[in-house]
Amino acid sequence: MPILRLSQTIDRPPAEVFLAIADVANLATWNPTITGSRKVSDGPARSGTQFEMNVRGFGNVPQTLEEFDQDKRARYVPHFKAMTGGHRFLLTPVGSRTQVDHELEMVPHGWYRLFSPFMGMMGRRNLRATADALKRHVESQSGRA
Repeated sequence: MPILRLSQTIDRPPAEVFLAIADVANLATWNPTITGSRKVSDGPARSGTQFEMNVRGFGNVPQTLEEFDQDKRARYVPHFKAMTGGHRFLLTPVGSRTQVDHELEMVPHGWYRLFSPFMGMMGRRNLRATADALKRHVESQSGRA
């Protein structure tokens, strides 16, 4: 399955956007595609931080935070047999705003490959919902970074 891409502009600086993305324990508070989230690793978020998301349609999925570059990029990488890939966030400052380029890669394995067309549709819908929710969440947190 190809990588799904979506770009958006959030009316906040990259540090505020990155803060929301890196706060993996609280993803479920703003992301409508996640019904639960918890950080498993100790310490602050960084490359290698382990966390779990309860993702609609997939259940509880162990994840790792990778490609962690403060205020610039991060990637959520799932760890389960049905699928590999992940959600990459690339942040670019645009004045006092942030362009966020999302890249969602979902590579099904085994019999899950039969669901590739459905997964593509679901992935596009979930990516849009996540992007919209990220924008609402960060913009509503004005000045809290």
